[in-house]
Amino acid sequence: MIDRDHDVSLTRQAELLGISRGGAYYAPKPVPESDLALMRRIDALHLEHPFMGARLLRDTLNREGFRVGRRHVATLMARMGIEALYRRPKTTQRHPAHKIYPYLLRGLTIDRPNAVWALDITYIPMARGFVYLCVVLDWASRKALAHRVSVAMDAGFCVEALEEALRRYGPPDIVHTDQGSQFTSGEFIEVLTGRNIRISMDGKGSWRDNVFVERLWRTVKYEEVYLKAYDSVREARESIGRYLDFYNTRRPHSSLDSQTPDEVYFKPRPALPKAA
Repeated sequence: MIDRDHDVSLTRQAELLGISRGGAYYAPKPVPESDLALMRRIDALHLEHPFMGARLLRDTLNREGFRVGRRHVATLMARMGIEALYRRPKTTQRHPAHKIYPYLLRGLTIDRPNAVWALDITYIPMARGFVYLCVVLDWASRKALAHRVSVAMDAGFCVEALEEALRRYGPPDIVHTDQGSQFTSGEFIEVLTGRNIRISMDGKGSWRDNVFVERLWRTVKYEEVYLKAYDSVREARESIGRYLDFYNTRRPHSSLDSQTPDEVYFKPRPALPKAA
């Protein structure tokens, strides 16, 4: 679909096709079926037991009949962008040359839309292969403000999701992410600093924030992804889009008093008292 010899730039072709800019330059490499099966199982185990590291996953997989070593499990975890969740100084692999921003959420009451947005990336298995999903989530309402599906885990598709959310809903007070290289890249940071949005990143003592985002991934995967076997990136993109629309508009949340994210996000706020 991408014509590298066309007069139209690759970036513009990617925009017309609805794929990330990084995806236009991505050269897919076949992944062995054995690795795809392992990755699907690792993903499910990670959702059930996020504390499991490479060694414990290896032992669990071996007991289930998979023949795999710790190093190969660690390699697949890195490819999927997942890691064991437990308290430690570093919560993710970051780029050594990128600036890390302080954690701003400690002791902060987040009870209104657009106070804090969170961004994260997760691995999405398909029938043959896999893709990555980035979501912009409003912290207070749990509303998925924007998302992108990409074949490459680069900064481009995260920037596109963020820019769409900003166009549709205006700027939040704070954007919170982990220290992944996609979120510390200059391309991503410039979008935020150019709009005077405060930047918060996971740090020591803030590991529980990852648990909050994992709730969204658990919901998306058990109610959508694991029930499907996407045959193409296009099918994955369209089906996940339909589910997130359902999630926002029709799915009640017990943590929101059985309201939907849209009902909480668009709920009228009490008017501020006028100055005397």
